[in-house]
Formats: sequence, structure tokens, C-alpha cells
Amino acid sequence: MPKYTIHLKEKRDVADGTMAFYFDRPEGLLFKGGQNADYTLLNVPQEKLDAEGATRTFSFANAPSEEGIMIATRMRETAFKNILKELPEGSEMQIDGPYGNMVLHSKPERPAVMLAGGIGITPFRSMAVEAAAQKLPHKIFLFYSNRAPKDAAFLEELKELEGKNVNFKLIATMTDAPDWPGEKGYITKEMIERCVSPLFPILSSVFYLAGPPAMTAAMHKMLNDFGVSDDDIRMEEFAGY
Repeated sequence: MPKYTIHLKEKRDVADGTMAFYFDRPEGLLFKGGQNADYTLLNVPQEKLDAEGATRTFSFANAPSEEGIMIATRMRETAFKNILKELPEGSEMQIDGPYGNMVLHSKPERPAVMLAGGIGITPFRSMAVEAAAQKLPHKIFLFYSNRAPKDAAFLEELKELEGKNVNFKLIATMTDAPDWPGEKGYITKEMIERCVSPLFPILSSVFYLAGPPAMTAAMHKMLNDFGVSDDDIRMEEFAGY
């Protein structure tokens, strides 16, 4: 896979403790909504890095039809993220990719049911925005779990997307927000059934999972117990680093 040099254009807070980083897109770099790439810090002294080194993997948070490249991440106290946070605009990084099969399936008669936890929303934002831009016929149900609205990156934008794409449905659920008017608690089998079953048989869907390892493991088991085959599950874990 070819490697490209990209330049930081902007960084922005997109939720409590979450930042988005915007780069230019080099000519020739093509990706599909939901894919990822490896990002490498350049010209960083070795003593400033930790044992994980200068490279991390991030999903493309922007759609292919949008300009540039966007990634978003929880800002934890790690060497890589501390350096990334302090990068001045214009700084160079190296990108290697795209990779991954977390892309929208090719049979639009089958609904896409996306289960996102926290920053696992990034590949789904990419896929959902691209589906709206391309006027794809796929029915998309996006279940998005967070502690509270302030923790939910891109929440308002995803709400607005419902008005732009009649095939897109956002089900945002909060685990620690008593005043939240929508769904509450973790994503459950009952929640999925209540939102999807009136329109489509659950087992006709293709499922996509992204979030912390414990969340994706729990969702994977839940779907298997539900009777969903692994052939109909696409999954990515977002471990902190």
C-alpha cells in the first residue's frame, strides 16, 4: 500500500475529551466510507515516544465525498496523543492505507444495523454521510451509545442527517443522562428489536460493530445468541492508546 505525506490543517474539540484532526488529502489517496489507515508522526525524538512507537491506526471519520481527511479520537494521557494534540498547523504526518472491510455492503435490500460505542462512531459517520451524499438506497439504523450527550461526538450532525436521508435512522442512547429524552441504557437485543423489527426481520440485516473491546465483545455475543451469523457481522475494536 502506498504511503503519503499529509499536513495538519485544523484541530477541534468535537465532544468532551474528544478531538478531531483535519488534514489535506494527497492526490491518489482513495478510500471507502468506514475504512482506516495508519498514521505516523514524523520528526519526533525517540525519547518522546512510548513503547508503542510513532504509528497508530485511525478510521477515516469523514466521507470519501468530503474534502480532506478527518480523524477523531479520545484524548488520553499517552505519548502519541499528547504529541498529536500539540502539533502546530502545517505539521507533516505520514499515512499508509486504506485498510479494512468496515464498508457498506453491496446488497441494498438488506438493512445495515450499526452498533457504535463512544469514539467507535467514526467509521459510521463516514459511511452514513457517504450514503446520504450518494443517495444510496440502503436502510441504515445507527445505534449510538454514550454516557451523556456531551460525550457523543457528531451527535447533532447525525441528528440532522436524518432529515437529509429518509433511509437513515439514528437511535442515540445514554447510559448516565436521566434527562435525555431518547433511549436510555446500553444497546440491547430488545432495543434493536423494537427499532428494527417493525420494518425488517432482524436476521435479514448486516451488522456493524465498533467501540471499546468490552463493548464489541458483548455486542458480538448478543448477536450470536440472537442467531446472527458471523458472516453477517463486521467488527472493529477501538482500544485506547
